[in-house]
Amino acid sequence: MRIFLSILLICVTAISGFGAVCEKEDFEGKVSGNSVCLLMRRYGSTNPATMVIWLHGNISSGGPANYHFPIAQKFAIDHASENVMSVALVRPGYPDGSGAYSSGSDNGRADNWPRQTIAEVGTAIEKLRLNYKPKSVIIVGHSGGAATAAVLLGMRPKLAEAAVLVSCPCDLVAWRIGRRGSPWNSENPILWTGDVPASSRVIALTGSKDTTTSPSLAASYIDTLKARNINAAFHVIPDTEHRNALETSAVSEAIVRLMHQ
Repeated sequence: MRIFLSILLICVTAISGFGAVCEKEDFEGKVSGNSVCLLMRRYGSTNPATMVIWLHGNISSGGPANYHFPIAQKFAIDHASENVMSVALVRPGYPDGSGAYSSGSDNGRADNWPRQTIAEVGTAIEKLRLNYKPKSVIIVGHSGGAATAAVLLGMRPKLAEAAVLVSCPCDLVAWRIGRRGSPWNSENPILWTGDVPASSRVIALTGSKDTTTSPSLAASYIDTLKARNINAAFHVIPDTEHRNALETSAVSEAIVRLMHQ
């Protein structure tokens, strides 16, 4: 009997496909990736029509990864009538300001979206999708979070229906050359455009005063998608710098546009 129960447990685990890395995974403050536990904040409906996932940037100047929390919360409040769930994830290795950290490494907050790290984020989003069962998922990423979102569109083609890419270094090689920096080993979003599903919807936004990620980086990524007849658009946010682009009304307007397409 014990052998039978052991075999049954193994089969159930294999069918579910996921183990809970987090000691107390609750899909409210914690969600598991493949081998890391990511911190999160959940706002809005628990029976969502649309789930919006928010991914922060590298925050290379230091400090906690929580600037996207109030933005995610406000969007859920503003669109409560549309059954929106808004989830702000904390990428691997980053603190959320409460004294807690997502497990994994932020690699010194540089060159930190390699394939394995992106896969961790993708698995966390998939678990959230399976748990809450929204009709659609929109990933909203800022800077390094936008690069992560852009790669996920190709790497995990059934993960999300749409994405908003804010201040995206979407051509990694061109970005590093433009900043006169050494090459990075992270995934290059523009190389994943051929795997993005034809049904995807993508809007990229970059501030006109962004000196960190030039508007041309996201524009070339979008042009590559449009060449495949994918529903994609690029817009410049007037008088906006890199650090404050995510909090502009252009981002929420882009999300709403994707929700209603």
